[in-house]
Formats: sequence, structure tokens, C-alpha cells
Amino acid sequence: MTMKIYGIRNCDTMKKAFAWLEANGIAYEFVDYKKTGVAEAHLPDWCARAGWETLLNRRGLMWKKLSDAERADVDEAKARTLMTQYPALIKRPVLDTGKLLLVGFAPETYAQNLK
Repeated sequence: MTMKIYGIRNCDTMKKAFAWLEANGIAYEFVDYKKTGVAEAHLPDWCARAGWETLLNRRGLMWKKLSDAERADVDEAKARTLMTQYPALIKRPVLDTGKLLLVGFAPETYAQNLK
């Protein structure tokens, strides 16, 4: 299975992850979940494997754009609904190796799990 990395192409964190993977000779398939709409299909699995709290990006611009009502009382069901409606709320990148699901990019985490 080819490793798949999900995210949004123009995201700075995605660019760092792409550069790290390429510098380390690791093949991957990029899936832009904003354009392809795959987030809804993958969210149940991603939430089970990584936890919805890990996936929900509460630090990004999209979170700040939400209304107070949308940000209030977030549980897994509400988080999944929001992430489906606004894929930019999913922390980037989401790297699926087939065995591991890594959310976010940290060079040391990638080195530890992918080499």
C-alpha cells in the first residue's frame, strides 16, 4: 500500500511534510481533501484511530471564523459534522501508512515512525 497524505496543497505545514518525505525518499500519494471531498468517508476511521480532539484544528483561521454557537459544546458528533462541512478544520497533514495514522507534522515524529 502506498502511503497517503491528506490535506490542502497550499498549507505551509503540508509543504514542510512534503519536503521531509521527499528528502527522506519516502513515496506517498497526496489527496487534497478540500477538493476531493474524501473527509466525510475517512472521518469515522480517523476519529477511531487518532481521536476527534487530535483531528479538530482549533488553532486555525477556519475555527476562528466559526460562530460562537458552532464552537460551543463540541463533542465527537459535532466535531465530525463541522470537519465534514469545513474540511479546513481538520489538522494537517493526516498521513496514513496503512498501519499508523499521523496527524500534524513534526520532523521527529515522522523520523521515529517512518524510517
